[in-house]
Amino acid sequence: MKYILLAACLLGLACPAFSQELYVNTEPASNMATNSLGIRVENQGYFNPVYKNRSTLELMYGASRNLMLHGSLYVSDYYHNDQHFEGGSVYAKYRFLSVDSVQKHFRGAFFAKLSAINNPVVNQEITLEGDNSGLQTGVVFTQLLHKLALSGSVSYLHDWNNSGGNRIPTPYATNAIGYTLSSGYLLLPKAYKDYSQTNVNIYAEFLGKINPGYGQSYLDAAPAVQLIFNSTIRVDFSYRIPLYNSMQRNTDHMYLVRLEYNLFNL
Repeated sequence: MKYILLAACLLGLACPAFSQELYVNTEPASNMATNSLGIRVENQGYFNPVYKNRSTLELMYGASRNLMLHGSLYVSDYYHNDQHFEGGSVYAKYRFLSVDSVQKHFRGAFFAKLSAINNPVVNQEITLEGDNSGLQTGVVFTQLLHKLALSGSVSYLHDWNNSGGNRIPTPYATNAIGYTLSSGYLLLPKAYKDYSQTNVNIYAEFLGKINPGYGQSYLDAAPAVQLIFNSTIRVDFSYRIPLYNSMQRNTDHMYLVRLEYNLFNL
C-alpha cells in the first residue's frame, strides 16, 4: 500500500499533504488526509522591550477529504507578569474547489474561526490567537506547481468584549480585513524515493491587516524554514519582519517555533 501511495504522490494525483503547502504562518486550501490527527505544540514570542512569549496546544483533524477541524488552547505572559491560561479557539476549513493534474493542482476553500479569550484588550490589532474574542471568516486559494506552492487568502474579522469583564476600549476598531500571500518551495529531497526521506521546505509569507476607517494597517514579511521527518514529524521556524506598520500590536518582530506530530489512518 505504501508504494501505491508513493506512486500516486509522485504523479501529483493523491498525497496526504504536499510538504511545500504546509505553510508555517498560514493555512493552505488543501486539507489533511481523512481520519488523520495532527498534534501541535507552538511557542511564539518577542523582545519589546522585555521578553514575552505565548505557548499553544493545537489539535487538527481531517474529518473528510473536504473538511478539516482545529482546536487550540493558549497560555502566555503577554498581559500578566506570569504565564496564565488565556482561552481557546476552534477553526474549520471546507474545500469547495479541486482542479488536479500531473504534479500540479489548484484548491479553493472557505474557513471560519471562533475564539473566546479572557485577556484585557490593549492592542489595535484584532487577532484571535489568544488576544481577542471574536469571529473570522474568509477564503483561501492554493496553487501547486511541482515543487513550488503559492497561496493567498482574504478574511473578515470581528471581535467583541473579552470574558472576565475585559471590554474593548473606545474608539478601538471592532472590524478588520486580513490578507496573506504565501509561497513554499521543496528544497530537499531532490527526488522522492520513500516516505522516510527528510523534507526541507523554505517559505516566504506576507501577512497583513487593515482596520477600515481607522488609518491602521501593517504588512509583515515572514520567512520560514521547515523540516519534515519520516512524513509524520514536522518542525517549523519563522520570524516576522514589519515592512510597514501603523498599528499597535504584539505580532511585529515575533519568532515562531513549532513541533507537530501526525497520526494517519486512525
